[in-house]
Amino acid sequence: MKNLKHSSVIPMPADAATLLTRSAARITDYFGRLALRYPGAPARLMQAIEYSLLAGGKRLRPALVLESAKACGASNCSSALAAAAAIELIHTFSLVHDDLPAMDDDDLRRGRPTNHKVYGEAMAILAGDAMTTIAFEILATDAADAVAASLVAELARASGPEGMIGGQVIDIDPQHRPANLADLQHLHRMKTGALLTASCRLGAIAAGASATKLAALDAYGRQLGLAFQIVDDILDQTATAEQLGKATGKDAAKGKVTYPMLIGLDASRREAHQALQAALDALEPLGEQAQSLRALAVFVVERKV
Repeated sequence: MKNLKHSSVIPMPADAATLLTRSAARITDYFGRLALRYPGAPARLMQAIEYSLLAGGKRLRPALVLESAKACGASNCSSALAAAAAIELIHTFSLVHDDLPAMDDDDLRRGRPTNHKVYGEAMAILAGDAMTTIAFEILATDAADAVAASLVAELARASGPEGMIGGQVIDIDPQHRPANLADLQHLHRMKTGALLTASCRLGAIAAGASATKLAALDAYGRQLGLAFQIVDDILDQTATAEQLGKATGKDAAKGKVTYPMLIGLDASRREAHQALQAALDALEPLGEQAQSLRALAVFVVERKV
């Protein structure tokens, strides 16, 4: 953080790796009991769901939900845990479907064969569909009545036609291909940023946060989402498949527009750090309670995988 103006004002934030490991353990434990909720479901369907859901990953979105709730004063909130599980289900469903031949046609995800390579295309589609329905059922049944409807609405907006799914349409449809930086940022706000912003908002809603805190976390999430996708674009060009656990260089091969393609690697890195600084600035109303979120923001920009 030495190049960020906040570094001389606030203490060094908590270790992001520890935060991610801690939240991942809670979510993995939650998902480990998922099959018990559906004793009558076809065994192979649940196996396909668990194959992707328990495959690891950074679990960044659940961490953002839990740490946002904590920053709003709710350290052990059952509604936040339900929201964390729900958004990871939606994120995982999106990865399973993105990997399909009809979409990105990827063979590798998190260092192992993609879902459709193991279970077939039809089962991968159905597993993704099931994860979507499970996500909203969890919010409806496991979150407190006072916030359940708001959590459902928030996740639906972020996932839907003006959020992640709409962004995916823009990404795969040549008629919508970004022509400039503003177009690319619009794509990123929908495809990637919407769920990252929603993660922060879900945590705040679960905690019953004030309008001021919700607005601060919304602004933080928007900037974090932008930074995340810029770094993703950079890593797709500079990292290896072994490092990322998935194929690299495919965006360029398909003619997709990326930050490095539009403005170059150095300028892309500067843009990522500017977004990081804006994210840190947005957290000022939350004070010291937001140290974990600061750590996660720095991790997003400085990560190598």
